[in-house]
Amino acid sequence: MGPDTPQDITALVQAWSRGEQVALERLIPLVDAELRRIARRHVERRRPDVSLQTTSLLNEAYVRLLGVKPGCLRDRVHFFALCASIIRGILVDHARARGAAKRGGGLAPVSLKETAVALRERSSDLVAVDEALTRLTEMDPRRGRVVELRFFGGLTVDETAEFMGISPETVKRDWRVAKLWLMKELAQAAPFTAPGSSPPAR
Repeated sequence: MGPDTPQDITALVQAWSRGEQVALERLIPLVDAELRRIARRHVERRRPDVSLQTTSLLNEAYVRLLGVKPGCLRDRVHFFALCASIIRGILVDHARARGAAKRGGGLAPVSLKETAVALRERSSDLVAVDEALTRLTEMDPRRGRVVELRFFGGLTVDETAEFMGISPETVKRDWRVAKLWLMKELAQAAPFTAPGSSPPAR
């Protein structure tokens, strides 16, 4: 059994959950490649002039991990679910810091196509996705969590099902319903407005 098997990662996650901080130091090199892939995918969606890069996103994620009290994490899937929440927070914080709360403020349209949620590119930016996802989670926590795990965390259908304790079929169904809801919500949230005009009141 190699040093970076899911079983070894799970053992380190469980040790960290018990308060063994050194386990996190041993865990990070084992999950670095996967987290780097997830980070790179998010960074590549952004315009070249946006300063956040893969390395800086990863570094910030690791810094935030150091401040986490992991509680009862059970395995590698739980760990990547935690990372999904952290990465989401970093990306949205960075977007807001650059004034991106105003639609189109330096962000390329964000498509969930790469994780099988085909939102129309014209309808969304990163902050809009986060705001819509927050509204979805308030109405339907399970479906909101499915989107967060798959879009921000890069989890597969089976991994998402394992983490949430539901069937893969339920994940796929929630994914489809969430896609339709988010497409509608984002299209309504970002109507076209002429320069200098104000968006219509909702």
